[in-house]
Amino acid sequence: MKKIMIIAAIAASLGACTAQEERVGGGALIGAGTGAVIGGLATGRAGGALAGAAIGGVAGGAIGGATAPRTCVGRDEYGRRFRYDC
Repeated sequence: MKKIMIIAAIAASLGACTAQEERVGGGALIGAGTGAVIGGLATGRAGGALAGAAIGGVAGGAIGGATAPRTCVGRDEYGRRFRYDC
């Protein structure tokens, strides 16, 4: 159980990045860590922790990707490219 708590703490610290391309990975790490803790506590077995980590990782990655800020590329009247929030 102590190992699971350490993994969850590491996942939370790595998931603190806010760059758009890191949101999915951070969400997956946080979800996997949280899922492992909850699965381990709920079942008291390693299999429950592994199942919770898998489910939490997929869900966290999906949520991280869905909530990432989007940027679009446009052109001004001189043809120069610029980025803006979609």
